[in-house]
Amino acid sequence: MKGMGGGLQQMMRQANQMQNKIKKLQEELALREFEGTSGGGAVACKVTGDNKVMAIEIKPEVVNADDLEMLQEMIIAATNEALKAAKEISDQEMSKITGGVGFPGL
Repeated sequence: MKGMGGGLQQMMRQANQMQNKIKKLQEELALREFEGTSGGGAVACKVTGDNKVMAIEIKPEVVNADDLEMLQEMIIAATNEALKAAKEISDQEMSKITGGVGFPGL
């Protein structure tokens, strides 16, 4: 029984280290920018790793008052592409820390 306490302490220490690594990764990802484009680069969106939209660029030639719906769809597509890129990198980096084990809320 005495040896089990040491194993529990070791496991708690490892969990704490993992938690610290995850927090550091989340802070680093929040500073990184990811870009998505649509319409052959006519619309570009930049987001951070913590899912904040930082910039949207629209080339003037795609602005058409008679077809705003197409422009809106391109903005949505570019934003979703940028968010997907951020999530993929986040998932890859998180997997390196957790060994592929998913944790709720992360």
